[in-house]
Amino acid sequence: MALEGLESRTDELRRSLDRWNLEYYVLDRPSVTDAEYDEAMNELRAIEAEHPELITLDSPTQRVGIAPQSAFSKIDHPVPMLSLSNVFNEEELSSWAIRAQRFAGVAELSFVVEPKMDGLAVALTYVEGQFQHGATRGDGFVGENITANLRTIKTLPLRFDANADFAVPTKMEVRGEVYMRKAEFAKLNERIVADGGDAFMNPRNSAAGSLRQLDTRITASRPLRLLVYGIGYVEGAPLPETHSAGLDMLQGFGFPTPLERLNATTVEEVWARCAWWLVHRDDLEFEIDGVVVKVDDIRLQEEIGFVSREPRWATAYKFPAIQKTTTLLGIQINVGRTGTLNPLAILEPVNIGGVVVKRATLHNEDEIARKDIRIGDTVVVQRAGDVIPQIVKVIVGSRTGNEIPFEMPEVCPVCGSPTMREPDVAMRYCTNAACPAQLKEHLHHFVSRTAMDIAGMGSKLTDRFVDLGWVKDAADLFLLPWEDVAQLEGLGEKSATNLREAVEASKQRPLARLINALGIRHVGERTASLLADRFGSIDRLMTATLDEINAIAGIGEVLAASVFSFFQDPTNHTIVDKLRSAGVRTEDERVSRQVNANVAGKTFVLTGRLETLTRPQAEEQLRQAGANVSGSVSKKTSFVVAGEEAGSKADKARELGLPIITEGDMLAMLNSNDTE
Repeated sequence: MALEGLESRTDELRRSLDRWNLEYYVLDRPSVTDAEYDEAMNELRAIEAEHPELITLDSPTQRVGIAPQSAFSKIDHPVPMLSLSNVFNEEELSSWAIRAQRFAGVAELSFVVEPKMDGLAVALTYVEGQFQHGATRGDGFVGENITANLRTIKTLPLRFDANADFAVPTKMEVRGEVYMRKAEFAKLNERIVADGGDAFMNPRNSAAGSLRQLDTRITASRPLRLLVYGIGYVEGAPLPETHSAGLDMLQGFGFPTPLERLNATTVEEVWARCAWWLVHRDDLEFEIDGVVVKVDDIRLQEEIGFVSREPRWATAYKFPAIQKTTTLLGIQINVGRTGTLNPLAILEPVNIGGVVVKRATLHNEDEIARKDIRIGDTVVVQRAGDVIPQIVKVIVGSRTGNEIPFEMPEVCPVCGSPTMREPDVAMRYCTNAACPAQLKEHLHHFVSRTAMDIAGMGSKLTDRFVDLGWVKDAADLFLLPWEDVAQLEGLGEKSATNLREAVEASKQRPLARLINALGIRHVGERTASLLADRFGSIDRLMTATLDEINAIAGIGEVLAASVFSFFQDPTNHTIVDKLRSAGVRTEDERVSRQVNANVAGKTFVLTGRLETLTRPQAEEQLRQAGANVSGSVSKKTSFVVAGEEAGSKADKARELGLPIITEGDMLAMLNSNDTE
């Protein structure tokens, strides 16, 4: 057959095999027998073997057989993959809906209700309808590049269905979950155990472990499936006006979407569906851990906005946690990075929802007293949100009289220094700022992925450096005696070299990472980003007044006082100076750009649909010019930028007498540096 004829035949075979995969793995309605499928696959393999120039990355034959990967690279998420808030009953669901309605500025909202798949979240990027790359969620902003492993999943379309009744975007990010069916998970565990391996604990862990295999042939041997639940972003085509329409488009392109999703117009309908899924969760072929509720209208989603790392327009009803009873064997006190004394329950091991629980949080001494928890008690333990173990209550009727009441220690269990508890504060603190336990916990945070992200620098290693006397503060990590490090048992020259390179690489982390890494009380990723955006350098932040910090939208008085107090301590100035001397980046590159005097330090709130810019583009331009951007209107707001169909935020601005400007006014301010 001529080459032109072979190209036509390979295209025909690929289209057929893609369609049959969809019918078999997604629709459960196969139109051909296994023999016919195998015959077509073998023919395609034979053609590609004789004509390698005809092989394409989206060919069904390329889902397996890729050489093992040496490591996973990182992929930035252009639009962050945020987490969802949780509700646990009808009252909390109703409160969430009322808040969403208030931010939307409308009388009624329409919702979409979907089962919440218990799998591994992934982001899939398609260019001109072809699968380009895929990544794990990671920290929401940066994920792992697992493209090769994702290609092995037969329910993942390598290209959009050409027969779909939708325009193919030039670029599109699709978001979903990779999972295993319960029966297939059980068979996989049987096979692993038969081969002498350790069984996976649950389907979600199995899916996550399978996707992170460096050898894609192992991933290909696992019964992984994909279900998509939404669109991250679209370029070169209109974004559907509703979430429901977006799911219809994804289904048309060949993606499996949430089954039996429901559109609802009242909270009562939403709650009834949540209750229905709670009853029917065990009827499904896969695990779900709750129900996702979203506002359907995309424009209203933008209006409602976000808080911290969660969208206000969506939430998850989490099923009641599975509870078990066990015995409290003891209470251990751990000292946190800020000096907090954190009680931890040591339990008789108990299996809860497929996980063996040996420890549970006790929060603080007030919580222990309120529940009257004693050592030796029979207690009810649950995994809150199916994740964090906690003690729900004590079975008082099971007491024998031998139980021992617990009291928080008056001295630190690590360094022996006195402990103290401030009035109206739940936590007790070690008073010794040089306490080795505080230092160790602080270093665990400093090197973590959300902070300086020093690969290979785990908690055991940082603890070891402290015990050896090499590290007395975080800056000492950049001044380690590397020749001595290479001599440590279990390391060696190669490991020490890799570790040193990771330490050097961490010096270039963005300013927000450094601020988060410093361990300021109450400061997390979001607050660190707000501080970095506002001040641009660690030196400017250290000299900021309390009023300047407190003026930042999203930072309250308690948090502002904590940041201000941290930088009043000379010890912290010394650590920052050491970090700077060691070559750690202490400012963002954009601080060298001209700050716009019209907007610098002012707080803007955007509402309605803009004409020339997207909401994220407008917010980024304002931030880069030195402005603060907030999602809600308050007395601290300087300007409200009102686009088409501006909602309740514009109304509130009028009530407060705040300036309301147009997008054109905002752009004029940004394009001119004339303060008048």
